[in-house]
Amino acid sequence: MSTDNSERFQRGWEKLREIDGEAGKKVIESLREIAPDLARYIVEFPFGDVYSRPQLDLKSREIATVAVLTAMGNAAPQLRVHIHGALNVGCTPQEIIEVIIQMAVYAGFPAALNGAIAAKEVFAERGLIDAD
Repeated sequence: MSTDNSERFQRGWEKLREIDGEAGKKVIESLREIAPDLARYIVEFPFGDVYSRPQLDLKSREIATVAVLTAMGNAAPQLRVHIHGALNVGCTPQEIIEVIIQMAVYAGFPAALNGAIAAKEVFAERGLIDAD
């Protein structure tokens, strides 16, 4: 992806691939032409520094991320990426929906509704539910 061979970048790149697989790679590559520094920052800071900390496992981190992106209500593309990531690191669809329902209490029903729609799209894409 990049010519950056720093330990921080490499650690972040491996963590990103572990969580998001090809979806994460596509996001980073889509930024290469327009904002290569932003792509590097995303790999280094969230994934190389924060996600690599040992105090929480990846499942816990993805649950927290799905919760906050749902609560924000304006980050549907990122929410879909992290729902995929949550599934990739061991969350069940039921756990993801439960987190989204919990957000109705703190972020309101519109945010939870939008989160549920994003989850439905991801689940359908992965063949976990019917697409209709």
